[in-house]
Amino acid sequence: MILHVFPPSPRALKVLALANHLKLDFETRIVDLFKGDQRKPEYAALNPNKRMPVLEDDGLVLWESNAILFYLAAKSGDRTLWPADLKGQADVLRWMTWEAAHWTPACIPLAYERVVKGMAGGGGPDLAVIEKALPEFHRVAAVLNDHMKGRNWLTGANLTIADFAVGSAMAMAERAQYPMANYGEINRWYGALAAMPAWRKALVPPPPPRS
Repeated sequence: MILHVFPPSPRALKVLALANHLKLDFETRIVDLFKGDQRKPEYAALNPNKRMPVLEDDGLVLWESNAILFYLAAKSGDRTLWPADLKGQADVLRWMTWEAAHWTPACIPLAYERVVKGMAGGGGPDLAVIEKALPEFHRVAAVLNDHMKGRNWLTGANLTIADFAVGSAMAMAERAQYPMANYGEINRWYGALAAMPAWRKALVPPPPPRS
């Protein structure tokens, strides 16, 4: 099994954390987005979108981070990470879809302007972009915060792949200065996720490949 990832990205974090949690045997290959690795012909042949992550496993080439989460959990046979019942599956899919459609897009402007832009040599943050992004961040953060009241994990008592999906954007929260002061339920939930050994391991970039 091979995971093509760029560890600073939350999309890479979520799949690495789940693979660590499941104790899978996998090889990590770095796709340095800042150097343009995603545009190399050999990588574009794996993912025509020229993005990451990409999973290779036994002839399967799979892109889209949430699809990879589903594949890893379903293949492992873990029936809590990916529930066995239809209602449980639908609830997990609901939050993974929400993450892709609402939560991550709301977080991206803050993360890009305050973290990624500087890492990529793009200069300082555009304060107008940040100001414009804040209302949408607060709107979706309120949805998540209200939902987490009385719940340990997104869908209830059990950790699922939805937590890996939604939690990944929170890895940028401190550096990107997400305005989290009024979202104690999110902070509590993410604190439990971030304390997991598999999550902490995924936050540490792997060593560069040997030449």
